[in-house]
Amino acid sequence: MSDCPKAMHYGPCGGVQPDGACELGDDRCAFLEADVAPPSPPVTARLAPAARELLTLMDRRPVVVTDLAADPLSSDGLRAVAATVAGHVDAGLLGDAPSARVQLPVMLRALLAAEEGVRPWGSLTCRDRNRVALEGELAGLAAIGVPAVHCITGDHPALGHRPDARAVFDLDSTELTSRAAATGMLVSVAEAPAAPPRERRAARAAAKAAAGAHVCFVNHAGGPEAVAEFVAELRTRSPTLRCIACVPVATSPRGLEQVAAFVPGAAVPEATAAALRDPDPVGAAVRAAVAGAEALLAIDGVDGVDLSAAAAPGEELAVAAALALAGAALGGGA
Repeated sequence: MSDCPKAMHYGPCGGVQPDGACELGDDRCAFLEADVAPPSPPVTARLAPAARELLTLMDRRPVVVTDLAADPLSSDGLRAVAATVAGHVDAGLLGDAPSARVQLPVMLRALLAAEEGVRPWGSLTCRDRNRVALEGELAGLAAIGVPAVHCITGDHPALGHRPDARAVFDLDSTELTSRAAATGMLVSVAEAPAAPPRERRAARAAAKAAAGAHVCFVNHAGGPEAVAEFVAELRTRSPTLRCIACVPVATSPRGLEQVAAFVPGAAVPEATAAALRDPDPVGAAVRAAVAGAEALLAIDGVDGVDLSAAAAPGEELAVAAALALAGAALGGGA
């Protein structure tokens, strides 16, 4: 739509504010009253062996994915974080660093994570690259054997530490998903049940499944009840789409502030915030994350969890250690 600052065709994005405002300011989201548009049928490919292996694992048991919260421009830092969680989780999601928009290329990060024993789950946004560059990134990830790729529209660069950068948004997440489906990788997308218009979020996730997505990361929704309601509706619309529910993990006040920025329209669970008041905040954070994850995994239709954490500078290894403990307690890496 021409009046969307991200030029989205299949909105709305997950950044819609609780009052219906665009993430960039006071203007209302252009998609609040628009029907969910059906995407064009994708050109799909047979899943590559690494992708089939990951899908088979999801058939056997819930998977444990974790964000790799590392210094966005440090290869040694990413290696250290990956080595800390290796063997305790099933995959590391290589998403954007919160607010820091300049980061090592996803293909390099995927290779570094894999070398440290972590199955890489690539992630691409439409913010900085046009369709030609994105198609090249997809081809590169597939060529190095990355089993899965996460396709999101991305935050507008005005919200990060490089507001001087020109936004691209040649594609949106649904259009990128359609292209990713032709690579043989497992394709994941995100949906935000707590963001307006809530009543159309399941339909939008189903449209992404129709575009070729295999997995939906269910963003923070404030509690298991909201996730259960969303997943139940989504299962009626798209029974084969797998759901991975996001679990907030914070080990410090700075980390909690960054995690809270992930959840527009949804409150961070009280247990996550209360853990920081415990005499052992890291141990309490792990226990809160495990309890929250177990509540989400008890929901019919939830196939795994994503331990969603942010690390302030200097806290990366402490956060990674907490993620490893939580992942192991949930059976990750087994």
